[in-house]
Amino acid sequence: MSNSATEPTSTTASSPTSASNPIEIVACGALAAHVREIAARRGWPVIVRPLPAALHNHPQNIRPYSERLVMTPQAPNSRTILAYADCGTYGALDNLAKERGVQRLPGLHCYDLYAGEAVIAQLLTEEPGTYLLTDYLIKSWDKAVIKPLGLDRHPDLWSDYFAHYTRLVWLAQAATSELERAASKIAGQFNLPLTRIDTATTGLEAALAHVIEPPP
Repeated sequence: MSNSATEPTSTTASSPTSASNPIEIVACGALAAHVREIAARRGWPVIVRPLPAALHNHPQNIRPYSERLVMTPQAPNSRTILAYADCGTYGALDNLAKERGVQRLPGLHCYDLYAGEAVIAQLLTEEPGTYLLTDYLIKSWDKAVIKPLGLDRHPDLWSDYFAHYTRLVWLAQAATSELERAASKIAGQFNLPLTRIDTATTGLEAALAHVIEPPP
């Protein structure tokens, strides 16, 4: 997973900001590809600066990593946005945003940005033992989950991590047959049923638009 910055996305004449005053988006690595795609489609002049998605395994490090990029902008006169939900920082990202005068996206977790907070809350209320998957997590399952937890070396630890889960819910941004097969394989590892909810990236796009093109 890269943590290098991208070039500013091309803009259009109708963009709310100009290429000379770009927006720098410090993004969770799990969201960065979608952020780039949305920005390119909307013609937003942004620089996406992704951080490793693996920080979710160590949420106490999300703030210091984010602050490092916030404090070292790549472009003069740029405005910074944190493309993170709270993500287990227990308010640390909100404190950073307040202290440094930046904005972050809403929600407790990135799942909220895809499906909406109400849907996620309902899923977890209906069945607290719900494990949530996204397209990114399915694609990077071995790298993001299996290896960091040591399950490739100690598969006997599986029940220690996952025994309390009772179902899997795949929040699908763009379902494909390849992802279907990979998701089914993961469900087989859990030996649990898999439910798919097609979310697309509409919620993430709306959250980005709210901070990039704030209403008058």
